[in-house]
Amino acid sequence: MGPDQGVRSLVSDTVLKVHQPDPLIQRALVVVAHPDDIDFGMAGTMAVLTSQGVDVAYCLVTSGDAGGDESTLTKQERAEVRESEQTAAAAVVGVTKLTFLRWPDGQVEPTLELRKAIARVIREHRPDLVITQSPERNYERIYASHPDHLAAGEATLRAVYPDARNPHAFPELLAEGYAPHAVATVWVGGNSPNLVVDITDSFSTKLAALRSHVSQVGHRDDLEETMRNWASANALAAGLGPERLGETFRVVNTA
Repeated sequence: MGPDQGVRSLVSDTVLKVHQPDPLIQRALVVVAHPDDIDFGMAGTMAVLTSQGVDVAYCLVTSGDAGGDESTLTKQERAEVRESEQTAAAAVVGVTKLTFLRWPDGQVEPTLELRKAIARVIREHRPDLVITQSPERNYERIYASHPDHLAAGEATLRAVYPDARNPHAFPELLAEGYAPHAVATVWVGGNSPNLVVDITDSFSTKLAALRSHVSQVGHRDDLEETMRNWASANALAAGLGPERLGETFRVVNTA
């Protein structure tokens, strides 16, 4: 469905803080709208985090049943293909815990029901860090602002605060055994970044993960060049230097 970051227009001219291993981040949860969103925008970072020993889990709001391919598969068949592709892509970067919420692709809204579903996953995985998509529309690159991306990002931020930590929010979750959990930090992909993750050494892993989405990118001969150009632009704009590659995020303190 397209990346949420990776072009110079999304990156500030200010030199950004470079991510370093953080002993306070032991568990991370990534919440996005579609299969392949993580791999376009964040898979290099996922490889970095898992290499640092972080327990990373994915939560996919949809299964991509309206994915932009020309197949004649039914929605159910397409969803099964894309879940399989995302599972394979996750394994490439060291992630084996995936939750598919199976909201209809193209129809995601930040409803109370979606907030509850994401809050349940947060309470189950109990992450120190949540990574999600930007809820802010970018008028310079509309593909980053798919309505599902915006809705997934907004619902996730609402689930982080106040839903997941509030025992009085969705009391049925307590009845199901999901105790409240406060997430300390959120990284938001997209606009106004203040953090860059150096993915130079994990770029090939990111590319391999992205290529797992055969139904979406199998026809693209330009994939490596495009991904390298975006990551290089991020790194340069963030102050890493001309030979480096990067992915960028907005760090939000939610402790």
